[in-house]
Amino acid sequence: MRRSDREVKDRAEILDILSKCDVLRLGINTPDFPYVVPMNFGAEAEGEALTLWLHSASAGSKLGLLGEDSRAGFEADCSHKLVAGARACNYTMEYESVVGGGDIRVCGDSGEKRRGLKAIMRHYAPDGDFDFTDAELAGVCVLRLDVARITGKRFHK
Repeated sequence: MRRSDREVKDRAEILDILSKCDVLRLGINTPDFPYVVPMNFGAEAEGEALTLWLHSASAGSKLGLLGEDSRAGFEADCSHKLVAGARACNYTMEYESVVGGGDIRVCGDSGEKRRGLKAIMRHYAPDGDFDFTDAELAGVCVLRLDVARITGKRFHK
């Protein structure tokens, strides 16, 4: 990382930043260029393992591309604040961000789908207690991204 003074190294702080983000941008490989799509997400940390859960339609470009290459990158950012300067080049932005990558796959069984959807709902509605019918589970695609690398970055003036 070029700006090591902005690097967040503590795993708990990185997870805290991720918990404050509303949208995760998923980057998928294509033969021609990266394909980036904003997604809702949930996260589960168990020991050193970090799993990101995403939901999707059951068909489309994203799933076709993931069938060709299961490696994916992601980015999430939050805590934005524009800091004005005396001149244009003195303007800056406060932020917190998380960037990483890993292997992503479609969840096949209803137990894993349920786990992923509950993680997503905990992210957006932490006080809710949600469950899903078999019909609801059959109607949605849940993606599981097993994070292999992750970094955090923060800038506050």
